[in-house]
Order: sequence, then C-alpha cells, then structure tokens
Amino acid sequence: MKETRILATAVVLSALLAPVVVADVAEAKEERKVIVLGFDGLDYELVRDLMDDGRLPNFARMIQRGTFGPLGTSIPPQSPVAWSNFITGMDAGGHGIFDFIHRDPKTMIPYLSTSRPADADAEPMKLGKYQLPKGGGFELLRHGRAFWEVLEENGIETTVLRMPANFPPSGTASRELSGMGTPDVLGTYGTFSFWTTDRSPFAGRNVSGGKVYGARVRNNVVKASIYGPTNPYLAEAEKVKTDFAVHLDPEEPFAKLVIGAEERILKEGEWSDWVPIEFELAPNWAFKLLDPLGIPQTLPVMCRFYLKQVRPEFMLYASPANIDPMNPAFPISTPPSYAAELAKGAGRFYTQGMMEETKGLTEEVLTQEEFLTQAKIAGQEIVDQYAYVLRNFEKGFLFYYFGNQDQTGHMIWKSMDPEHPAYRDQDAAFANVIPKIYEELDKIVGLTLGAIDDETTLIVMSDHGFASWRRAMNLNSWLHQNGYLALKNPDIRDDPGLFLNVDWTRTKAYGLGLNGLYLNLRGRERWGTVNESDVETLLAEIGDKLLATVDPATNQRAVTKVYRSETTFRHRDHLDIGPDLLVGYAEGMRCSNQSALGEVPQEVFTDNEDEWSGDHCMDHETVPGVLLTNRPLQRPAPALENLAAAVLAEFGIHGFAGEVKDENLEAVASQ
Repeated sequence: MKETRILATAVVLSALLAPVVVADVAEAKEERKVIVLGFDGLDYELVRDLMDDGRLPNFARMIQRGTFGPLGTSIPPQSPVAWSNFITGMDAGGHGIFDFIHRDPKTMIPYLSTSRPADADAEPMKLGKYQLPKGGGFELLRHGRAFWEVLEENGIETTVLRMPANFPPSGTASRELSGMGTPDVLGTYGTFSFWTTDRSPFAGRNVSGGKVYGARVRNNVVKASIYGPTNPYLAEAEKVKTDFAVHLDPEEPFAKLVIGAEERILKEGEWSDWVPIEFELAPNWAFKLLDPLGIPQTLPVMCRFYLKQVRPEFMLYASPANIDPMNPAFPISTPPSYAAELAKGAGRFYTQGMMEETKGLTEEVLTQEEFLTQAKIAGQEIVDQYAYVLRNFEKGFLFYYFGNQDQTGHMIWKSMDPEHPAYRDQDAAFANVIPKIYEELDKIVGLTLGAIDDETTLIVMSDHGFASWRRAMNLNSWLHQNGYLALKNPDIRDDPGLFLNVDWTRTKAYGLGLNGLYLNLRGRERWGTVNESDVETLLAEIGDKLLATVDPATNQRAVTKVYRSETTFRHRDHLDIGPDLLVGYAEGMRCSNQSALGEVPQEVFTDNEDEWSGDHCMDHETVPGVLLTNRPLQRPAPALENLAAAVLAEFGIHGFAGEVKDENLEAVASQ
C-alpha cells in the first residue's frame, strides 16, 4: 500500500509539471458521452478487498478494459474541499473552500464555508408590523470556474446532479441539482424535531442538530406544532409554525397524522412518505398588500415522519424540513423547473444535502436499526432517481453523486473495528452493513454498464477514503497547554464554545474547523496579538511541536503532517480565507467536534465514544479516494485536481485551471 501511494504521488507531480496544451476540440465531441459516478467516501483498500473476494463483479468488469487505483484526495481531505478540487481543478487556495466552516476574523464568528444568505446584513424596509427584507436567497462561496462551464462553451450538453459544494447551483450546466451543502429550510445542514411524553432522557442536555418537544396525550390525541424559520416578513422575530394532530388507536400500535390537508396512517416503527407542509408567512389581508410585490403567502416544505412509539410513551420523530422540489422556496436546480421534473419522474426526494439522520443517532433519539432503516430509504430515493436520469441521458456529460455510503460509514464503521473504543458486542451484527452498501453501488455500476455503448466513458470516483476514528485530539486544548491560547477562566468545566472563554489579548493561535489552525494576527484578527515579523518563526515552532506530539494512550504520533498554506497550495488567490496551518492527524486520530467549534476542554486526548466512529479528516495520504474507468483515459488523473482536465480531454479539450504551474510547485513536491 505504501509503495502504491508513493507511486501515485510521483504520478501527481509529473502531471503537475506537464506543460499546458490547449488543442482544438475534436469533432467527436458531438458523439462522445462521459458518465462520472461520484461515490462519496468509497475507500480504496475496502474496494480492493471486496473485489478480491468477488463481491464487486461490475467493478471488476470495468477494469478488464479500464483502470483501477487510488485517487489522491485534497488537503485537507474534507468533502467540500475535495469536491471543490474536482469541480475547479484547483486546490483550496484557488477555490477558497478549506473546511466545512470558516471564520470572519473581524468578529471571530464561524460560518458555513460553501454558501451564505445573500445580503444578510441589509436593512429591511419597515411596514408597521411587517417588513420587506432586502436581498434574499443564498450566495455560493466557491471560487473558480466549474469544468462543466468549459464543456458547455464547447457545445457539449452537461447534466450535473447532486454535486457537493454547488448550492445554489451554478446555473452554467444544461441541467443541475444541488447536493451536499444544500440546507434545510432553517438554513442548517439538518435539524430534526422530536415529540415525546417523556423528556427525562434529555434533561440537562444540549441536543445537537435537533429540537425535543414535550407532548401530552388527551383522549388519545396529541396536538403539537412543527416550527420553521423566522418569518422574514415580521418586524419582530417570530418562527413560523404549523399545527398538527396525531390520533392514536386506543388499542393497536397505529396512529393517524393530520397536518393541513394531509393525512397519513402510520404503524409503530414506520416512516411516512414525504408529507407536504405549508408555513403561513402572512394572513390573507396582508397578502393582498404583499402579493403585488411578488411576496409569497406561504413557505412550502416537506417532512418525513417516524412513529417511534405509541405507548406507554408517545414518541414521534420528524426529519428536517426539506425544500419541496415540487415548489422550491430556494433555487436548487437549473433550470428552476428541473427539480419538479425529477420529482414527477421518480418521486419526491431529499433536497437537504446530507440526508441521512446522523444527528438522530448521535443524540440517541434513533437506534442503529432505526437510523439504518431511514438511511436505506434515503439511499433508495437516489437509486430510483438515478435510474430515471440514466434512462433520459442521451448525449454529452453526466455526473451523479451518491452519498449514502459516506454518511452510513461515519456511523457504522466501528462495526468493522472491534478495537474501537465505542465498539460493543451488539455492533458485530452490523459488520456487513458497509460492504453490503458497496455491493449496492456495484449494482449501480452494472445498471450503467448495461445502459451505455462501447464508446461511452464511465468513470467511478470517490473524493476520499475512510478510516476508523478511535482517538480525538482537542487542538485548542493542546494550544492552551503549550502556551499559545489563553483562557479567561482556566478552571471552567463546561466550556461554552465559540471561543467565548478565550482571552484574545493573550492568545497567539487558535483552532477552528476539523483541520485548521490560525494565528491571532495583528491587523487581521479582531484582537490580534501576533506581529507579521513573528509569523514564520511561530508557525515553524507550532508545526514542529505538533509533529513531535505523542498520544500517551497509544504511544503513537498524534499528527503526521503539518501543512503551511503559503507553501502547500499552488493556487493563491484566496489564501486569506483559510488557516495558516492545516493539521494532518495520524490515521485513527481526528480533531474533536468540541475543539472544531471553539471549545477548550481540559483534556487534550480522549477516546472517541461517539456513534460517529469512522472518518477521513486526517493526513490526506492515509485516506486516498478511488478511481475506476471502463477504458484508459486520454489524460491520466492521479488526483482530484487532475480529474476535471481528464474529463475535458475525453471530449478533446485540453488545458484547465488545475494544470497551471506556479512558483510553489517545488515546495509542494518537497513535502
């Protein structure tokens, strides 16, 4: 494996050093078809092992005439970074996506890295009780040209479905559907709702990623409300809501859900289909005033409901409120009508970018079995939609993304690792879950091979691999113990997070996100203390200490790579957005969730006891992705940054952003 990675690195460097060639587009472009299947988190070593065992026959069919190998991932190997590398042919310094979250150095407040509300700070126009917000919608924060723009400019039709880091959709493909990064209607990556007559298990807990509400059963009826976002048209902040009722069968484990004009009969332990819901934004009399201004009266959403228990305690779970593709409140497709076309063709679908209910499992609202049932429902939606899209694909370029194996892998990976701290005897029953998902992906490949001709290029790729996440490192705690981060109250047991306990006047460095380390730089950070003249010395010092840090529980190095942004990234237009250092944790180690959001726990190292047991935000060389093709590519693609250029080359188009050389290449090669 080590030799394979060394070879892959050498090929990457040779590709980067290759001269840029811009050739005429071949006449065959009108006839050529290329399909890329993006299998998020597909692990190279696991794929190889399953192929050796004969469990992935269609993968094996592909490489009889094509290729198979590791695909170099991004620095850091996080999904929004990796997919942006693929989309733009650039590294994070060029596209400006360094993590799931970034920070505003003037406020030190974190924000989601790939999109944000447009004109969020604009002052609304007041109309008594109501207001007219300025701006609205979302802004895509990814920089650089998407490779499909080049295809379109050369007359090649493109269909790009569920591409991560592409919300709102670029608008430059013939057909698009946004993917990972698409929020729920609350603007989050997914906030569930849970109603129960027994809230004692959640007493004193901060439930992450969801809201727990009390419920009362009266005459076998539960009345409750589901809440949406803050009403943008009210001057006083008030969340929109819709009331509903659940009528319980007095003897059998059944219930009838009534919400608006919708009714669903559910059995205990059953998920509903998609239930359309409308949140009222303005009453009828106000709507008559607002309608000429193009302001909608209602906000259409949709949810899936899960009747967890009827008695002795009542428990009802609702998925995050998703944007309804039949009537999208925000742009999720190109053209805007395409989302509804997909819904009509293959059924309503999760529009939220990460659709598996991982928070429900980590917060112990759902069991492993319940989570896997929901994940299977979400995965089948994607399969059904892809089959519809494939039947209607006639020419040009098609990309389709599958993320079920990634999100399920995060939650179930420990089942394949009896040495994991969170492993329990009952986990053995789930040891085959992830291999079975890989087998389902193999069937997708078989479906595709059966639908294409011999002249169509099929590429199967993943953005990164996977590893067991056994130990967590609190980077901010390490910085505190080593004298780089100061606290207002060092004795606090429950750090509030978001750096609220940090004394910025005595702090030199801090961690944010899963791999980022920033200097508290004077003139950049709001309360900066580090002078520009001290930057080089300080970064070198911190980097050397991190590389020398040993986890006392394992006697192994905690960090195997430290990347300096100034010398690692060869694209430099947006280095100012990202960290000064990126920490490549050793395989099996990852930054803790607490430290990633600005907490400073007292311990530096802890066992990972969470359900989220597998990950990839480590040293990028330990978690390569996968590349399979059904025919040799015209241009090799040893890494994600090269893959877009390879796709273009299949259409006779040469030269792309990722091929640009700069003076930092030798620095990259030396690492």
